[in-house]
Amino acid sequence: MIETLLILPLILAAGVSYTLTPWVIKLAWKWGLIDDPSVNRQPKVIHKKPTPRAGGLAIFFAIVIGSLILLPVDKHLAGILGGASILVLMGVLDDRYNLNPYLRLIIQFIAASVPIAAGIGIAYWNSPFGLLDLSHPRVEFFLLGETRSIWILSDLFAVFWIVTLMNFINWGAKGVDGQLSGVIAIAALVIAILSFRFSADITEWPVTTLAAILSGAFLGFLPWHKYPQKIMPGFSGSNLAGFMLGVLSILTTTKVGTLFLVLGVPLIDSGYTVIRRIAQGKSPVWGDHGHLHHRLLDIGWSKRKVAYFYWAVTGVLGLIALWVNGQWKLYTILGLIFLVGGLILWLTFRQTRQSS
Repeated sequence: MIETLLILPLILAAGVSYTLTPWVIKLAWKWGLIDDPSVNRQPKVIHKKPTPRAGGLAIFFAIVIGSLILLPVDKHLAGILGGASILVLMGVLDDRYNLNPYLRLIIQFIAASVPIAAGIGIAYWNSPFGLLDLSHPRVEFFLLGETRSIWILSDLFAVFWIVTLMNFINWGAKGVDGQLSGVIAIAALVIAILSFRFSADITEWPVTTLAAILSGAFLGFLPWHKYPQKIMPGFSGSNLAGFMLGVLSILTTTKVGTLFLVLGVPLIDSGYTVIRRIAQGKSPVWGDHGHLHHRLLDIGWSKRKVAYFYWAVTGVLGLIALWVNGQWKLYTILGLIFLVGGLILWLTFRQTRQSS
């Protein structure tokens, strides 16, 4: 069973992604989907030469092909692929025209609402503080010959969780060559393994397979993205990562706590960044040079070393997530908040002191 649910989907998606990426590189140069640091003079930009940005296209087609071959086509899969399609289209446009961040945010909410409208949601959240019922209140209405309902708290929670994850991964996990690809491949594999533990429940099989497909799609992209990168995942790649992981964390019994733990470093880094930008009177959606990966580069770390650091920490946290219960996950997350926050503050103070 493990070969069918885990290994085959991962290998198939990795093969498709690896094979398609050179073609996407050629298309990116042809269509002008290039990030030129001499033109795009944003503080967050750290690469030195023009680089294709549309890597999300290869990842997207790997997910679509793997899903259509290995998964039953139902309304849930249609909703997932529909939302992903919106994000990829927006990502390609952003790679070409640098869309306004607030316009991107609106489109993100639309895309996140598509799988929720297809019936994917969180009825109950088994939080460290107890079981929370999100299935009420409901709004019921009659449409196309049947009674339908909107679970207000459940749907709002799911949409905001997915949108938050998309943005936090885009800010905190997409910094240097190979960083995003490795982190997402590991995180998705952890979800696949945890979901596989519940394989006695046949409803978990599609979740396990989809998580393995996502892991394989980013793993196949990694050889082209690692240092020195031939292509960047772009806004479409980071948004696909957050979108798919958000949906998977809702679908599987592992839920949001596990994913927050596995992605603890980039998510906490992004959280601190939002607080810092607001405290400075800046908009939280505009990029700057204050993320953890920027700080590590500023103290002399190479891009390879920064990527390896993120991969290693994500892997260790993934192993922890495989073995600890909900209460210990909470303790680990709280510890991470203090450790990562302390590291960011120390690096910021160190840089300020050296520049003064």
